[in-house]
Order: sequence, then C-alpha cells, then structure tokens
Amino acid sequence: MQVGVIGGGQLAWMMATAAQKLDIELVIQTPSQDDPAVAIATHTIFAAIDNAEATAHLAEICDVITFENEFVNLEALAPIEHQLRQKGAGFYPELRSLAPLLDKYHQRQYLQNLHLPTPRFAALTPTADLSQFGSQFGFPVVLKARRLGYDGRGTQIIPDLDSLNAVLGQPGQAADVWLLEEFVPFERELAVMAARSPQGEISLYPVVETQQVSQVCRRVFVTSVLQPEVVAQVKAIATQLLTHLNYVGIMGIEFFLTAAGKVLVNETAPRTHNSGHYSLDACETSQFEQQLRAVCGLPLGSAALTCAGAVMVNLLGYETAAHEYLEQRQQLEQIGRSHLHWYGKSVSRPGRKLGHVTVLLEDGQLEKGQAEAIAQHIEAIWYP
Repeated sequence: MQVGVIGGGQLAWMMATAAQKLDIELVIQTPSQDDPAVAIATHTIFAAIDNAEATAHLAEICDVITFENEFVNLEALAPIEHQLRQKGAGFYPELRSLAPLLDKYHQRQYLQNLHLPTPRFAALTPTADLSQFGSQFGFPVVLKARRLGYDGRGTQIIPDLDSLNAVLGQPGQAADVWLLEEFVPFERELAVMAARSPQGEISLYPVVETQQVSQVCRRVFVTSVLQPEVVAQVKAIATQLLTHLNYVGIMGIEFFLTAAGKVLVNETAPRTHNSGHYSLDACETSQFEQQLRAVCGLPLGSAALTCAGAVMVNLLGYETAAHEYLEQRQQLEQIGRSHLHWYGKSVSRPGRKLGHVTVLLEDGQLEKGQAEAIAQHIEAIWYP
C-alpha cells in the first residue's frame, strides 16, 4: 500500500519504522531535498506543500494521502479529494474534518458550539475598540495568529493596552488575522494524543504534562500523578471532539489545567504531535504507527505504556550553525534507559527541533520535581 504524506519534516521521517512494519510505502511531497523524510521515502515529489498540482500527482500514485502539518488549502484540495474518492481512496483526515480546525478563531467557535471548555476569546476586526478587550478579559491577554502558527510562532502575550496598540499598529499587521484570548493562569499544561479509525474505533494515549519555553514545547512528563478526574475530563473531551468531527487519523490536543482543577482546551493539532513523541519508546503502538493504521483502515493498536512512565525532552537549536553535536549526543545516549532520536537536520537555528531524547521511568509515581530533575540533567548536557 502506498501512503502519500504532505510534508517532509521530522514528523513524516518518524513514520519510517512503522511503515516498514506495516508493509507501507511512503510517498512524500516536500519542497527541499534536505528535509528529513526524503531519506526514508519510497518516492518524493519535490514541490511546496501547498502546491495542489503536485498533490494531484500524489493522488494518482497513492492509495491514501495524509498530512504532516495543517498548512492546508482546503479549496485547492477539494477537486483532488473527489479524484481520490473515485478510486475508493481519500484524504485522511478528510477535508471536512479539518475545515473547523485550521483557523484558530473558527476552531474556538467549533469547540464552543460543542460546549467544550476553552479560554474566553474574540476575533479582532479593523474597526475594533481595543480598550473593550481590556475590560472584557483584563491584561495580560494572548494574541494569536489565526492561521499558520505553530511552535510558538504567531503567539504573543500582551501585557497592556499600549502594547496591544503598538503590535497591531505595525505596518502590515491586519487586525482580522488575529485572535485575542484571555490569559489563563494555569497550574499545568496537559496534552493527549487521540486516534480514530474509519470504523469509529478510538484509541487514547496517556494524558501527559507539557512544559513550554518561549511558547515551544520543551519537556513532556508521562507519569501517573494527575488526578483521575482530570484525566477523565481530558479523555471525554478528546472522544467527543474526534467523534463529532468524524475524524480519521491521530490528533494532538493541548489543554490548560487551572488551580481549581478545570480543564480548558488550548489548541488542537490534526496530525502527529510533539507531545506524543515519547510513544516511540514507551508505548505498545507509537503515534506514528497509529496514524498509519488509522488512515489505512487497519485496526488501531494499543496505546498502553510498556513502562511505568517517561520523560521526553526536545533538543532545540540554540545557535545558527552547521553542527552534528556528536559529543552531546554521545553523552545523552549514556543516560540509563534513554532513547535518542536525531532528525538528521544539517543546520541548527535557535528554537529549531533537531531531535529529542526519551528516558523511560521505572516508577510512574515520580514526583514532578524528580521528573524535572531528569529533564534538567538532559538539558545540562545539551545546552552550553
């Protein structure tokens, strides 16, 4: 079976082992020969990920097409989806499942219509009276790009009205591309990977804690310290959302947990997600295998842990350089029960995800401070 993947970054690259296990050939659409997934692809179509003509060619040679990212032009892909359906195939997730999610304001409205809890929000318009948002939400507020934001890009925490006016008053800053949200003084940030098959089977991974630095995921803790009622809230929201969307594939969902124990949906990612990388080494079925199983109509695998827990740390670039970081990588591999995944990128840039390391835990009841100590040890090796 041939599966087309739009996007050639590390998320597509990490599908390789699962594809080989399931006897699936991966055909990648990506613009650069240097992208990680080119090395593992059966065939690569070198074109921009939003190049619909290239995707039409991908549809001719593949049985199904899935996505590595959410930078999707739904209007351009609609005729191709019809082309795929004529031969009994399709995009997974389907375009109609993606439609409510790609614009963050539309996503918020969709969640609100399902009565799922989110931070308070508002769309900005060119004529909006910005002072009203200060009285409505209070400062600070969160300003988010409605489209094409990821890894902290397009998200800003705005401390006061003057700063909000200054940001929106910059040349080229059209107000209607922004979403404004209340700032949530959360106790923790949580995430869950959730998968659904065409037959409606749902598989939910453990609920994890994530920690962000400069809006980029830095650490993921997989332990059993969360209260059962919090885990139940997260899993109920994920199940309702995937079912209502008629979603096929895997999705990452991020949450805020307040001091009062309330769970709020922060964002969704309709694809494999950084918060699920630990599953490569800590779960019976990785998120990447689960994605392929779902989009190919295969039975979903077990999402259960094969260990007591895990700590996953992203290895982020901290300089602009062509560097392999061999010394740091060798030290990381010497940590007990560690698994290093290096993405093979030739150039480092500040904030760029170059790899990750997962340490498997023998005791799932680790206190948060103990898990953080493991993460800090990894980061002390990685960062100068």
